[in-house]
Amino acid sequence: MKKVFLTGANGFVGKNLTLFLQKNTTISISTYDKNLGHLDMKNLDVVIHLAGKAHDLNNIANPQDYYNVNTELTKNVFNAFLDSHAKVFITLSSVKAVVDNLKNILTEEQIPNPITHYGKSKLLAEQYILSQIIPDGKRVYILRPCMIHGPGNKGNLNLLYNKVRKGFPWPLGAFDNKRSFCSIDNLCFVINELIQNDQIPSGVYNIADDEALSTNELIKLIAESEGKKPFIWHIPKFIIKSISKIGDLFRLPLNTERLGKLTESFIVSNQKLINAINKTLPVSTREGLLKTFNSFNNAK
Repeated sequence: MKKVFLTGANGFVGKNLTLFLQKNTTISISTYDKNLGHLDMKNLDVVIHLAGKAHDLNNIANPQDYYNVNTELTKNVFNAFLDSHAKVFITLSSVKAVVDNLKNILTEEQIPNPITHYGKSKLLAEQYILSQIIPDGKRVYILRPCMIHGPGNKGNLNLLYNKVRKGFPWPLGAFDNKRSFCSIDNLCFVINELIQNDQIPSGVYNIADDEALSTNELIKLIAESEGKKPFIWHIPKFIIKSISKIGDLFRLPLNTERLGKLTESFIVSNQKLINAINKTLPVSTREGLLKTFNSFNNAK
């Protein structure tokens, strides 16, 4: 039986991972309680560090909080791993540790240049881990997932789902963007593979489902989960862009910055990971998203 030490067990990923590991393998999990103020890693095999401060979309968080949690806590957990008998260390970083606005397909070779405090704090943690000498017999994995989703997760997908469910039309159908997603099922599968297979090389790995989808395709999947027809307006781009410029002048909900966010592409390559684990991911992009949308439907 493998013994796992887990931080962030009460978060969305932590809860799903705990259930997945206990269901799919013989494993014993102990968790970190931040209120106790210490890390007890005696007689462990695996350390999984999920605890972190998520990106604040409202920009009201204290910037130092990101560095206290995402950087310093990660350093402390990793140092404790190095001093322990555990053989495997897995930590959850983010694609935002590399880039915020992406023009090309993101691979692990891209030079990091994060803009936000969230991304910078994640990158500092990565750099610290990569700067340390890893003892023989230990394996270290830094995972960079894109947008993680699944039943019970509340975020941007939930907001989009509610708009479609209430019958609001999507007015940006003329824009053809592509975005990568990460099903919680695929993420848990990958982490389990890293635990079980000692032939997978240490390193940094992007985590994403195989297929990137457009916002139009997302809306069609949401409508499918609701048993409805998608309501997409293909208004000419020049009209939308003109409206967004007017929005800049009069501080309207649609301005050029928001238009860019809504229509940008963010495609993440998972090829390095797939080559390393030498297996296909169990859940397709569309299957994972439909599962998520159906869970929103059931929670109404």
